[in-house]
Amino acid sequence: MPDIDFFTLTVSCPDQVGIVARVSDFIASNGGWIIEASHYADPDLRRFFMRHQIVAHSLPFDVHVFREQFHEIAQEFEMDWQISDSRIKKRVVIMVSNLGHCLYDLLGRWRTGELNIDIPCVISNHDIFRSFVEWHDIPFHHVPVDPKQKHIAFQKVADLFDTAQGDVLVLARYMQVLNPEMCELYPGQIINIHHSFLPGFVGAKPYHQAYDKGVKLVGATCHYVTSELDQGPIIEQDVIRIDHSNGPSELVRSGRDVEKSVLARGLRYHLEDRVVLNGSKTVVFR
Repeated sequence: MPDIDFFTLTVSCPDQVGIVARVSDFIASNGGWIIEASHYADPDLRRFFMRHQIVAHSLPFDVHVFREQFHEIAQEFEMDWQISDSRIKKRVVIMVSNLGHCLYDLLGRWRTGELNIDIPCVISNHDIFRSFVEWHDIPFHHVPVDPKQKHIAFQKVADLFDTAQGDVLVLARYMQVLNPEMCELYPGQIINIHHSFLPGFVGAKPYHQAYDKGVKLVGATCHYVTSELDQGPIIEQDVIRIDHSNGPSELVRSGRDVEKSVLARGLRYHLEDRVVLNGSKTVVFR
């Protein structure tokens, strides 16, 4: 993608003739230059999905005026839609427990500019990563979770997320189950990563369980969080092959490697507005 500023328009609506023509005509009539266009029609749900990237300086107005002028078309086609400006960095709040590999990876990608984001804070139910996070000049919040009063901790997390004006909450191996109220408060805004052995090998030491069963693949799943545990719409997945010579520690190492890469890709797809919810599934325009 050229180093230019652009608007990203994403649309989901009932499928019918004329959607692409109507949207493209609106953009073209205002001098808009579309540099990337993706479309998909779900044949089962008869629902249409679209993503357009438009050169920002080719339009005579900003995203606020775009929203005002596009409103009539959106109503006409019963659209769920959004428009974002690449010049406005999305604000990513990270949550972590006591495994730091995904946290280290995300902060590294942020430092190098691979993830063009702001990280207003990191939240954890443990205090072990405080010095590491604060070394990066990022505020760190320790929010312990009392098993008998989880709602208090998660209300604190929600308050911190709102205060930080977060756009997305990333569970970078955060090992507490969010309460349903929080999941419903931020639909499509909470991203999780976990191993892909589920629904098998649940609970403690899943890689050791997998080793005992002689598995030949190790993988990871990145998905949106819903009130149904680990059942949210999937954004990205990947696997790597292992064999009989790999012991439990090697499975853990391989699993953490794939977790890092899958979470980074899934988050990037979300940040670039490439993911559109489609009921219990997603449409991902790569």
